[in-house]
Amino acid sequence: MAAQNAQDAPWTVARLLAWTREHFERQQIESPRLCAEILLAHALGCPRIQLFTQYERVPDANALAGFREHVKAAAGGTPVAYLVGSKEFFSLPLKVGPDVLIPRPETEILVERAIALVRKGEAPAAPAILDVGTGSGCIAIALARHLREARLIAVDISAAALRVAAENAVRHEVNSRVEFVLGDCFDHWTPADPQRPTRFDIIVSNPPYIAQNIAATLPRNVRDFEPHAALFGGVDGLEVIRRLIVAAPQHLRCGGHLLMEVAYDQAEAVRGLLPAASWHGVETFKDGGGHPRVVHAVRCALEQAEVA
Repeated sequence: MAAQNAQDAPWTVARLLAWTREHFERQQIESPRLCAEILLAHALGCPRIQLFTQYERVPDANALAGFREHVKAAAGGTPVAYLVGSKEFFSLPLKVGPDVLIPRPETEILVERAIALVRKGEAPAAPAILDVGTGSGCIAIALARHLREARLIAVDISAAALRVAAENAVRHEVNSRVEFVLGDCFDHWTPADPQRPTRFDIIVSNPPYIAQNIAATLPRNVRDFEPHAALFGGVDGLEVIRRLIVAAPQHLRCGGHLLMEVAYDQAEAVRGLLPAASWHGVETFKDGGGHPRVVHAVRCALEQAEVA
């Protein structure tokens, strides 16, 4: 963005958005117009929707300088969500930063399916839910907001991520019903702890599922900035998913549900792993792009629940 001189037209909101969109397009940044709007609204301290009523507004020097710095950083690969410190998920604004994976729309499918299980009576009205690999807390917090009787435990291997998640839970007033636990999948579990459920009705997880051998093909703003522990799932991307499939039954009530997000091309491979661990009722659900994104399985057939 060139510095304005006396002969230039003023840098109005409309001009800033147009220039930045074109700049981001040249840098091959995804959703360039949206990114420009988010950064400019942040610089002006206003909701993004207000930009559309302020096209002729000329930001002051401080706002313009801050905006220029963020545009430069975004063009260099820094995720816009990290620059503004926030990302909306399931209509909830969440704090994010380099310690947590940026919540994505695909993960909302997992939340929708978990809510549907409760509302259709396939899970109890006051379910015990475990979120494995909670990151920013987006899944657990969205579930707590929509399932008012649910009790949730959210586990993550990163203490820094859990601090972010805990802040988000306080912000959305669900901290009394979501407990955050430091641990690796199920390794944290202590049966002697009387304050925690020993079995759950639903286990949800957006595990690391990207294969390490495709790391070089990822967009720069993902590969170079988001936490690798939350991205990569071993050589084939299925390392953590395998652990979940094998270990989750020990922590689910009979008839309990496992919901996992997977990569767009992993659903069939994941489905193939489930029968050997005695999972039943396997389903997949597509994301907005038509890709199978969430795999659902039941711990045992519902008719066996009385004898399990």
